Amino acid sequence: MKFRMILVVGCVLSATGCAEKEKAVVTAESVDKATMTAPEPAAPTAGNEIWQSASLRSHMHDHAEKLDELNFALADGDLEAAKTHAKWLAEHDSDANVQSDWLPILYRMRTEAEAVQAAPDLAIARGAAERITAQCQECHVAVGVSTE
Repeated sequence: MKFRMILVVGCVLSATGCAEKEKAVVTAESVDKATMTAPEPAAPTAGNEIWQSASLRSHMHDHAEKLDELNFALADGDLEAAKTHAKWLAEHDSDANVQSDWLPILYRMRTEAEAVQAAPDLAIARGAAERITAQCQECHVAVGVSTE
């Protein structure tokens, strides 16, 4: 009786172990195929090379500095300082070189900056600040600019 039980348990464990390995192999192959078919990032084109303007680059660096200051203030737990930096992001004048197809991204960034200004606590402000960062990244992808 004991021998039969050991034999049955051994067979069940062997079958279960093999089934899991087969699933893992299929999953790994799927991941490899998905990785191989991933689209390449868009390269800059003549239509989006306006970002090379010195004034626009300087203006975007101002955005990055204010966003850094906003995030540093949030990390320090200073909601009021974060709101001050968010106010600049929400209300400053746009650069004249901003193309019309980038405006929706700019408006969403400003909306999230306004959300930081209106935030009653740090958690809500941090969420809005993360969405500002997402808008910045979306714009960089749209124009083919790498931040790395």
